[in-house]
Amino acid sequence: MINSNSTSASPGATPGVNVDMDLDLQGLMCPMPLLKAKKALNGLEPLQVLRVQATDSGSVRDFSVFTSQSGHTLLSSTEEDGVYTYLIQKKA
Repeated sequence: MINSNSTSASPGATPGVNVDMDLDLQGLMCPMPLLKAKKALNGLEPLQVLRVQATDSGSVRDFSVFTSQSGHTLLSSTEEDGVYTYLIQKKA
């Protein structure tokens, strides 16, 4: 599920961060969360923020490595009740 122009008041929110797109990838297993997030980032403008929610525990490592290698910024990575939430800012 993809939602655009979300506020930071929803689950996994980081105060002061405007989320431009939400991507609900709960239930998908590796490598799908990362592949779908990459596709969503390609559709964003530079410096826009993508929020990803996933339930695959392997996504923690996947998103950390992906952002460090791609130049995007992992603004936050949190887990609550088995749901991993990532805020990723697209590189400039």
